[in-house]
Amino acid sequence: MTEARVTLVLGGARSGKSRHAQALAEATGGALVFVATAQALDEEMRARVAQHRADRDPRWRTVEAPLSLAETIVAEGRPGSVLLVDCLTLWASNLLLGEEDAAMALEALDAALRETAARVVLVANEVGLGIVPDNALARRFRDLAGMINQRVAARADRVVFVAAGLPLVLK
Repeated sequence: MTEARVTLVLGGARSGKSRHAQALAEATGGALVFVATAQALDEEMRARVAQHRADRDPRWRTVEAPLSLAETIVAEGRPGSVLLVDCLTLWASNLLLGEEDAAMALEALDAALRETAARVVLVANEVGLGIVPDNALARRFRDLAGMINQRVAARADRVVFVAAGLPLVLK
């Protein structure tokens, strides 16, 4: 990630996208900030969050931003720092379930990515490869996640798709 200021890492569940994104961020040599969008609302999710934290060494500082992603990027986006946002898909779920104005949040995210002085690596699930969901909420989620991915990919200097742990540079 020597030249890319904004990188989007996409992939399916358990594809290796988070591991790849972390390696990209760590390769920069900057101050490392993990921007967590997950909300540990049950025991299984708490265990996942704990495992993700254990996978990061002490160089990382964690900031939780389940909804205020743009504001966090603005606040933490200093020159010489690298922000790892994991993940946009959980952020989309948080926006949807919290009945937030997703269009306004996405505008703010786009502006934050455009203006930040930091390098930013964002992780997202590619949700458009499966079947059409059978209920309205799931379809709204899939549509929102796809819209976020497209908007961030357009803003990004680099886009990487990870499948089976193997990265494929798309942009």
